Amino acid sequence: MNTSHARHADGGTPAQLPPSRTPLEDSAGKPHGKTPWHIYAWRVMDTRVGLIPLPIYLLLLALLGGFIALGKLPTDISVSIAVLAVGGFTCAEFGKRMPLLRNIGAAAIFATFVPSLLVYLHAIPPVLLKNVVEFTKVSNFLYLFIASIIVGSIFSMDRTVLVQGFLKIFAPLAAGTVVAALVGTLVGAMLGLGWQHTLFFIVVPIMAGGVGEGAIPLSIGYAAILGQAQGDMFAQVLPPVMLGSLCAILMAGTLNFVGKRYPQLTGEGRLQPGVENEARVVELPAGTVDVAQVAAAGVTAISLYMVGLMSAKLFDFPAPVVMLFVAVLFKLGRLVSPQLQQGSLVVYKFFSTAVTYPLLFAIGAAMTPWEKLIAAFTLANLATIVATVAALMATGFLVARRMNMYPIEAAIVNACHSGQGGTGDVAILTAANRMQLMPFAQIATRIGGAIVVTLALFALARLAG
Repeated sequence: MNTSHARHADGGTPAQLPPSRTPLEDSAGKPHGKTPWHIYAWRVMDTRVGLIPLPIYLLLLALLGGFIALGKLPTDISVSIAVLAVGGFTCAEFGKRMPLLRNIGAAAIFATFVPSLLVYLHAIPPVLLKNVVEFTKVSNFLYLFIASIIVGSIFSMDRTVLVQGFLKIFAPLAAGTVVAALVGTLVGAMLGLGWQHTLFFIVVPIMAGGVGEGAIPLSIGYAAILGQAQGDMFAQVLPPVMLGSLCAILMAGTLNFVGKRYPQLTGEGRLQPGVENEARVVELPAGTVDVAQVAAAGVTAISLYMVGLMSAKLFDFPAPVVMLFVAVLFKLGRLVSPQLQQGSLVVYKFFSTAVTYPLLFAIGAAMTPWEKLIAAFTLANLATIVATVAALMATGFLVARRMNMYPIEAAIVNACHSGQGGTGDVAILTAANRMQLMPFAQIATRIGGAIVVTLALFALARLAG
């Protein structure tokens, strides 16, 4: 009988069939009777490229192709979102289907570096590239993503675990920085690069916190100390930043694979054992998380980021770091209601699921010059960079085991110390499938990077003097 309900044996109220079966399927999931055409249409619509239904994906391809043929692609936010969604999820899908590489973060790697290569090869139509670059640089939506991830994860995290995690993470991070500096410098010197060049132009840039907070301040400081052009200094320190980030992405993806083989080494996103779930929130009755709560959490995240921006203007503190600590203070002060916790968790899940790959595509196309990346591809440079990142992560792994922390999670946080700033954090945590570590990653990137830059400029000034 063609019906959408199944009655209880006692003849009571009808019970809904499980959502995994259509109304015209039996208990084995096989169709009975003649299947209407719309059932097949639903199945096609539920076939997706990333998150995009296949028919909508094909429609977007046709529309974008039409706009490109006309030579005019609208620059409004709706079209830009469509462009980034198609580009990001397409690259990620290719990465997810690559043998072997799919187990070590190929989706994040493809979404970031394939568009960079396509730009270098002039394979992206200029009108399309202009849309991506303008939207990425004008909207600066990278920081909307980071704000939503940081505030969402902190507000939905267990309060006790949050305190313990922030106190403990500094030990593997500090130890890893020292060991990585020693190992990287030693390897570079042995390969004939010279210890000073290796330390200041390869090892330090890797751990400096990215481009904006690392490579640029370093190049300005180096130029002033050495009396050379800032552009020349920037050209030397940028390739290690980018290649170090790529190494960290690959190694973080590998650790994710290792964690599946040896589950005792990982908390699957939890930094330390002893709690059931670091992202645990106060339980609310089912159905009480509504749109208003989610919107309130989103506005709260934006407001805290604006606090960071104001601090950057007034006191020259990095905005993401200020935002992070204000969010922690809110959490420690019990100012986050259960409803806001639930809404924040939804915001976090939405951005980590729906925005990550489009964001990586934008970063790759607009902010990752391929020629700078391949400039570092010499044997000596590669060996030094790999040794530095591996030492940084291995030290975090070993120290974490002594401190009752999950070694894989600690190693991944340390990997973010060698990433390309906030963009590197997103790619590394995506490859490792541990976006909930973003607050700790920001500590490693922002604070760790600032300390490394300060110490490097002080040491170079002493040596040059």
